[in-house]
Amino acid sequence: MVLESLINPLSAESNPKRMILYGMLYSTVGIFLSLWIFEDQASLVMVFLTTMAAIPLIYSAIKLEEEKDESITEERSLLKEHGKALEFFVFIFIGMVIAMSFWYVVLPVGMTAKLFAAQTDTINRINPGSMTGNAVQFGVITRIFVNNLQVLVFSLLFAFLYGVGAIFILAWNASVIAAAIGNFVRNELAKSAATVGMAKFSSYMHIISSGLFKYSIHGIPEILAYFIAGLAGGIISVAMLRKNLDFEKFKRVILDTSDLMIAAVIILVIAALLEVFVTPLFF
Repeated sequence: MVLESLINPLSAESNPKRMILYGMLYSTVGIFLSLWIFEDQASLVMVFLTTMAAIPLIYSAIKLEEEKDESITEERSLLKEHGKALEFFVFIFIGMVIAMSFWYVVLPVGMTAKLFAAQTDTINRINPGSMTGNAVQFGVITRIFVNNLQVLVFSLLFAFLYGVGAIFILAWNASVIAAAIGNFVRNELAKSAATVGMAKFSSYMHIISSGLFKYSIHGIPEILAYFIAGLAGGIISVAMLRKNLDFEKFKRVILDTSDLMIAAVIILVIAALLEVFVTPLFF
């Protein structure tokens, strides 16, 4: 009751950047509770507890967006209103990634090995390796897009079946990205410490910001697409449960969610291109 009562969706939409702090709080509480109570299963329990903390806010936000579908008839205005919710969703996610990455770096290695065990296994399975040649790059783009499209479909289905089920998919992705960032930062810090010593604090801050930037280039568009799919599935789910919703209003809901899904797929294509062609330019 304490975490869920901290903020409501209207406040979140009016000051979305503040949601970074809430994302950090939700994930930090989830991390330490999972290590304290379920240490051997912490890598998954952390995601569940983070999800549970965010559920009340996300559910209220989805209900609010479904009500907008009923009252706003102009599609462009409606999409603009959805953009407010999507903005604070993304900031929650960024907060989760920042906190999880931070704790990956500062906690003891043995502890993080348990805390991010499942996430590390996932990273090892999906790592595409080197990318050379146009044909190889096209194959990598296709594989990345197909993998991301699967996550998009899962976000839609989870949100449709469970109302706010997509938040679990997104919290899981936040933990995977955080493990990748944390591992990158920890390795680079070890190299930097060996070459320049521990005195140059600015070099360590550069490494941390580089780690965040490396995965943000394509990661933020991907997550935005997943949030859009989750919002679309949640809106349909809430609309179907409203017994007083007439056919014309429900038709507007379907049109709106179709537009959201088209936008999500386009964003995924852009994210795959960024991952293959832009990210390697910097790293």
